[in-house]
This record gives sequence, structure tokens and C-alpha cells, in this order.
Amino acid sequence: MSEPRARYGWQSGFPEFQSSDPRAIRERLQSFVRDASPEQVRAWSDSIPPLQREVGEVLLRDRLADRYSAILEYELPMESRRPDVVLLVGDGVLVIELKGKEVPSQADIDQAAAYARDLRCYHRECWQKEVVPVLVPTLAKGYLRRSGDVHIAGPDAVDTLVDQLSARATSCHVISREQFLDESAYCPLPTLIQAARELFDSRELRRIHRAHAATAPAVESVSEIIHHAASSRSRHLVLVTGVPGAGKTLVGLQTVHARFLDDLVVPRANGRASVPAVFLSGNGPLVEVLQYEFRSSGGGGKTFVRGVKDYVKTYSRKPGLVPPEHVLVFDEAQRAFDAEMVAAKHPGHDGPARSEPEHFIEFAGRIPDWCVVIGLIGTGQEIHVGEEGGLEQWRQAIEGARKCGEWMVHAPLAVAGTFEGSPVPLRVHPSLNLDTSLRQHQATDLHAFVRQMLDAVPAVSLRQQAQTLEQVGFNFRITRSLDDAKSYLRERYSDNRDARFGVLASSRDKGLAAFGVTNDFQSTKRVRVGPWYGDAEDAYDSRSCRLMRECATEFAAQGLELDAALLAWGTDLTLDDGKWSNARASKYQRIGMVKDPMQLRLNAYRVLLTRGRDACVLFVPPVDCLDETWRYFADIGLLRL
Repeated sequence: MSEPRARYGWQSGFPEFQSSDPRAIRERLQSFVRDASPEQVRAWSDSIPPLQREVGEVLLRDRLADRYSAILEYELPMESRRPDVVLLVGDGVLVIELKGKEVPSQADIDQAAAYARDLRCYHRECWQKEVVPVLVPTLAKGYLRRSGDVHIAGPDAVDTLVDQLSARATSCHVISREQFLDESAYCPLPTLIQAARELFDSRELRRIHRAHAATAPAVESVSEIIHHAASSRSRHLVLVTGVPGAGKTLVGLQTVHARFLDDLVVPRANGRASVPAVFLSGNGPLVEVLQYEFRSSGGGGKTFVRGVKDYVKTYSRKPGLVPPEHVLVFDEAQRAFDAEMVAAKHPGHDGPARSEPEHFIEFAGRIPDWCVVIGLIGTGQEIHVGEEGGLEQWRQAIEGARKCGEWMVHAPLAVAGTFEGSPVPLRVHPSLNLDTSLRQHQATDLHAFVRQMLDAVPAVSLRQQAQTLEQVGFNFRITRSLDDAKSYLRERYSDNRDARFGVLASSRDKGLAAFGVTNDFQSTKRVRVGPWYGDAEDAYDSRSCRLMRECATEFAAQGLELDAALLAWGTDLTLDDGKWSNARASKYQRIGMVKDPMQLRLNAYRVLLTRGRDACVLFVPPVDCLDETWRYFADIGLLRL
């Protein structure tokens, strides 16, 4: 049995690192990083001797230093990123990023901060420990300055930072190098696509402390309801609510792939066991991206996720056709189309016009013995015409069901009022509300900050919240140069080939084309979102978002995520005399079907502003009508590039 592949170029105690031949260390790094460029090798040659001198000085002064550790080119498990140097000092960690320059860029600073943030969030040995990010421009000398949490210093000042961290140690415990390097010690929060891939392959999702703590109560409640439905032969509507990025989709994906469902299916008349569950989404881009990821599994990936439109088409035109599943998960249930929009999407359909909720409750009513319909509900994300009916449509669907008396509704308190006075029994479950965003690492208040920005709360009232977001590792950056925004993202993620970043814009803007951003709705339909999200930058005929050539709008971004979003702010939402205005937005074709176009604009920008996991770079074009918008963002304190 072969040894597991090492995830580091060099690891040792301080004494061994200090006394080793620099060439031997460099050769070990080269054998680990086989595709290292000549510039990288030169950087190692230039930086290793100064680091050895600094470690030697620490060994002379600190009696515990012979127990400290140095790890070079540590590859984060399940990722391709490698912090240059990790020093385990006392009960804390210094994570050092080396740059062969004298003056670092903002992208360099943010890259160093992100390493420290991720170790704090996802590394077992760093949990509730002090993790200090250090950016070392190797051509500089002395301690330069501090930018947020990041210390910027020349190589000769590293020993001082080590001394300071050692002096702050709260115990004589020194972090074990072996435990730090353990493969299971670092468990990052997966992206939605990564999580879907894991569930598809193994029907299990890695155990992430924060994600499990946030979503487990909802998953357990849904499981209990499903077991009760199967044992009592009853029908249930379960509504799971949550802020953007809180893990609603993960709850749905874990539910449809739960192993226990296999034991609950009821054989049909033909003797064949039914399919336990199906994940359905009206979010076309989400469906396309997931099916693109799983196209090799057969059926074009449709065995994993299906579109709501196709499902409705299949079962609405064949009244006698019984769905094979017992559990139907409807993602983004608050965005279900009303009857008028369904009629427009399905012309030629016989019978009375029905909303999507009415269709789904009717389909579920055909399923023998028992069924559970699970609606995953986001807040403030209705962006399409025909989506403004909201949860009231689900109440109407349940009350209008042919077997209304067989149904029970389960919901959190946040939406219980929608069913007040209904003859259908309601049970309130606090656990069905997910109120903590997971998408942005520790930036749990991003959605509240964005909501207040879109309420045009005075800038001075938002400055502290902006600073807090920066401190926990979510970066808003602003610029009036599209080229500067693109350069920042390329530089920031230069060490991470798996990172996803790209240009987003509102579909209703009419002025961005002058700056090279094509974002009309018809153009969005031509963007192949599967390759846009999934392709590697250097793949043949790549359509990767990383190239930043094609722009995705709110329609292609909702429900999906990037590591960082470059949001080109449009003239369809401008701040005029302290209030948001959509006066310059292009008009909707189905104007008679739009109840509140201004709310749809605000919801679109709410989606666009919350797509990034690490950062959102706002490009505000240098046009007069956006000057007040620019000043507002600058007055809030968002950092200029």
C-alpha cells in the first residue's frame, strides 16, 4: 500500500530548518511543485536564506522555539492553493505570503488575508486560535505597515512578528506539526457544485463544522417529517426558508440523496419500486450548470437534477401519469410562476390555467400512499416576470387541492402568517429557517448590509458594518476602471486555478455596452452557463468566467456562486438625491404582467451583490448619472482600487 501523497514541500522544526542547506530545501520544494516556473525557483532561492536567519534569531531568544515548526508550500487539502510559509509558533500560526517586489498591491494583501481567514474557518488546529497573516515583499526592509489584519514587512522583520505572537501565547501548548498536517484537519466549505458532486458520487457530504451546525437541524426536521409521512400514509408541504447562501439548496440536495429514502418507497402496481425523490429547480442556469457537471453520468445529467418547466410539461399534459417519486424538492419555491405566466410558458395546454404550486400539489396528489413536497424559499430574490405571487400561491394550491384534508403544512415562524386562518393544519418548526449565510465564510451579515444599501440607508450609518465585513474576510472593492477591476481579480487568484470569478451585470442596463460589457437578456440566453461556471481557463475553446469576456446577468447568477464577482453597476439603478431610481432602466416587454418593476430591480442587484464568496468588486462606470452612486459607495468606506 503506497504512502499518501505529502501536501507540503518542506516541513520541520525550527532547528532543522535553520541549519539545513538552502539548496536542499529548494530542491525539496522543486520536487513537490513540479511545474514551478523559473521565477518561482528564483523566489525560493532569494527568500529561504533570509527566513533561515530570522528563525535562527528566534531560536536564540525564545526557549520554546525548538518546538516551533516551519512548513513551506503547504497545499490546502481539497484545494490547489499553497501558502508560501506557515510557522507554528506557540499556540498560534503565522501564515506568510512572499512577493518578489518592494511595494505590494491590494490583491497581494487580500490574498494573504484570505489564507488566514480560511485557516481560521476550516482548519481544526486553527479553530479559535490566533492566525496572523503576513505579507513579505522580499525587496523591502523593516516593518512597513498594517493593512487590516495583514502585517506588511520585509524579510528582516519576520523574527519580530514571531516574537510578538509567541509572547501572546496563552499556554505552553505548541501546535503539533503532525496534527496540523493531518489530511482531515482542513475541511473547507464546498461550493454548491462541489457539494453536488460529492453527493452524486457518494451520497454523503463532508462534515464541515459551520455548515453542519447551520443546516443539520433543518435536515433532521425534514427527515422526521418524511418518516412520519411514510408511516402514517399522509401528505405534507414543507417550507424551508433562509437568507441567500444559508444552505437551503444543500438541505434539498442532502434530502433527495438520503439513503433512508430507499427503505420508504412503496411498490407500484407493476411491481417496480418507485424513485424515492427528485430535485427540481425553476432556475434554468442552476439546472444547466449541474447537468453540465454530471453530463458523463448519462442522461445529460438529468438523473441528478431536473427543470421545473420540463416536469410541469410532462405531468400537466398527461393527467393519468403518476410521478414515480415520493419526495419532490422545489428549489426557489417563492419564485414559482403564477397561472398567467405558466399559461404563457405552456401554450396550448388544455384545462384551466394553474400556477406552478397548484400543478405540483396536484401532481403530488396522484402519488399513492404518501408524499412530501419541500419548498426551498429565499428572501428578496424574485427577479423574473411572473414570480411576484410569492408564498400566497402555495396556500391557494393546498386549499384548492382535491384531497385538501390529507395535507399538513410545516413552516418556520417567518412564513407561518401566510397560512393563518387556513383550514389546512399548520405546524411551526423554528429549525426550518436558516438565518446564517454560509456562502461568504464568516461574513454572516453580508445580506443585512446589502439590504440596507439597497434601502439607501445613509452612508455614515453603514461604515461600521463595512469595516466588520472587511475584518471577517469579505472584501468590497470599488473602481471606475474596468481594466483595474479585472487586473485585481487576475492577480488575487493567480495562485488558485480552481477559483471562479467573472463579470456580472443587471439585464436592464442600457449603458454598459459602451464599456465593453454586453449584458442584455438575449445575450444572457446565448451565454452557455455550464462552461461559463465549469470550464478551466486554459481548456480548449474555453468559455470560462475567468476569462472575463462574457457577462452573466442576475438570471444566470441566481442560486449559483463565484469566489469573487466583478459587478458592473448599471444605469438602471442609480442613486438620485439619496434615493434609488430605475428611471433609466430598459422596459419590460410584458409590462402588464409586472407588478413592481422597481422591486424587481432591487432584487436583481440583491442577487448580484451576494454572488461572491470572497469578494465583490464594483465597477461604477465614469458617467455623470452614476456619480452620486459612486460617492455613496466611497462614503460607506468601500476600499478603492
